Amino acid sequence: MESTVPQKLEALEKLQEIDSKLDEIFKVRGALPDEVRDLEDEIAGYQTRVEKFNADLEVLESEISAKKSAIKDSEALIKKYNEQQINVRNNREYDAITKETELQALEIQINEKRIKEAFSKIEAKKEEIGNTQTTLDERTKDLETKKSELDVIASESEEEEKKLMGVRQKAQKKVEERLLNAYDKIRDNARNGLAVVTVKRDACGGCFNVVPPQRQADIKEKKKLIVCEHCGRILSDVEFVIVEEKPKRTTRKTKTVKK
Repeated sequence: MESTVPQKLEALEKLQEIDSKLDEIFKVRGALPDEVRDLEDEIAGYQTRVEKFNADLEVLESEISAKKSAIKDSEALIKKYNEQQINVRNNREYDAITKETELQALEIQINEKRIKEAFSKIEAKKEEIGNTQTTLDERTKDLETKKSELDVIASESEEEEKKLMGVRQKAQKKVEERLLNAYDKIRDNARNGLAVVTVKRDACGGCFNVVPPQRQADIKEKKKLIVCEHCGRILSDVEFVIVEEKPKRTTRKTKTVKK
């Protein structure tokens, strides 16, 4: 059986009441949860950077190893060519072997240069790793401090939060899915977390814009769900403010008695 409009409004008001209490608990924690998340993201970024630098080091060390191996190969070829040069039969063979020897000598020079460059890059990477690791350690300490502060604050309201979350789960089951989605969307967009408000002093209790008399009459009838034309919040009821009249001040007349 579908709920009536008054029942829907009552369920939404109850849900809003619970969420407002939860908001107060989260408000006490302030910006700490966001700061903890930001630090965790920052630390993850530094860790990824250190891992990348270490991977770069492995590549550079592999390159150095490969260049050293290439130098040994070139040295072996030069030795071989020197031996062959002794047994050459003509100038053409001698020149060919000499040219190959010079090429291998040049190859050795190039590889030695590449090794030197790789060592320079390794030193630079190690320096970057050291600086990043220092920052990472500092941020990790900051995170531990922030987490400790948050744990202390959270522990003070943990029991109440659990209780309210349990009540909220039951309360939201009384709100139809389509309406619940709309409620959550309004809350996400509302700065103060209020999705369901009343009309107070002829104004919306969320954005404080004036609600016309005819619209107020429709809200009081509760024949359909009505939202604020300005902020989109659900207007559940109209509150009447009773203004107490201050008693009129009376002036006392004093008689002058002649002696």
